[in-house]
Amino acid sequence: MSNLASPLVFDGHNDVLLKLYRAGGVSASKSFVTGRDGAIDLPSATLGGFGGGFFAVYVPSPVDLEFKFEEMAKPTYDLPLPDPIDWEDAFPVVMSQAAILFDLEARGALTVCKTAAEIRATLSSGKMAAIFHIEGAEAIDAELNTLEVLYRAGLRSIGPVWSRSTIFGHGVPFRYPSEPDIGPGLTDHGLRLVKRCDELGIMVDLSHLNEAGFWDVARHSSKPLVATHSNAHAICPHSRNLTDKQLAAIRESDGMVGLNFAVAFLRDDGRMLADVPLEQMLRHLDHLIEHLGEDRVGLGSDYDGAVVPEELTSCAGLPKLRHAMAKHGYDDALIAKLCHENWLRVLEKTWGA
Repeated sequence: MSNLASPLVFDGHNDVLLKLYRAGGVSASKSFVTGRDGAIDLPSATLGGFGGGFFAVYVPSPVDLEFKFEEMAKPTYDLPLPDPIDWEDAFPVVMSQAAILFDLEARGALTVCKTAAEIRATLSSGKMAAIFHIEGAEAIDAELNTLEVLYRAGLRSIGPVWSRSTIFGHGVPFRYPSEPDIGPGLTDHGLRLVKRCDELGIMVDLSHLNEAGFWDVARHSSKPLVATHSNAHAICPHSRNLTDKQLAAIRESDGMVGLNFAVAFLRDDGRMLADVPLEQMLRHLDHLIEHLGEDRVGLGSDYDGAVVPEELTSCAGLPKLRHAMAKHGYDDALIAKLCHENWLRVLEKTWGA
């Protein structure tokens, strides 16, 4: 490969909006343009060939991150899930983070895209392409009125839960080792959410759902099954990862999985330690490709929201991953699929455009 900053990466998940929200909200948006202490900004994206992706809006729980990371560095762990968050508390946070996304668009830093054609055009123009995504549906009311309004504002992807329970379903705790078959799945509200998302053309993200919820979506959704940032349970038996049976269902639906860079979901031992070689990521990619096929695997970095391998702490480091793929034997066509083409394919099927 002559240019290690290409093909452009369109990524399944990042948490940069949360980081900007915590740094001051809309007033912090300028740092995304000029450079910031984090994984994604425009200067780093230019260096690394990061073309955009799913920009997550996420309502944080009051969690002691130092304690969480210390526990997850141990050989085994089972962290209690935070309490559910009420709609009244979640909604203003979602509005604030969405405002940051649209401020970035107003600054010319990115374009919020509502169709796959818009993503293609934006990537071709050299501008960053963003999908308005919500991780955890706490800000969606039981009547789904908020969903309708946010759809008209550009929302095109949603995860019913971020691990903690919502009125729509139940997630998986941070537990290692563990199967993902933990607890009940979607509620009646959750089934209505899936149906309405299918009707509107909002992608339902399976990452963070427990296995029962996964199968509920599989039974009730007419769209491809997609996990934006999840890995192979056969390699890392973490509750957050997908079993081969789940991968088979995703393949049958013609969906896809984005490889999560979070080290606890990459390492065989499930530990939150950053000394992870790129070869370990390739092991997961090989397994996902074997079970899903070359057209159903992409990247879902979890940048700005997770501890990632030391060589990839910023999107400026993505050329190292492309180089590792090429050295591993992936040809240019497969690397292009993994970097962005497979995301565009599945979004066209999900959104219908």
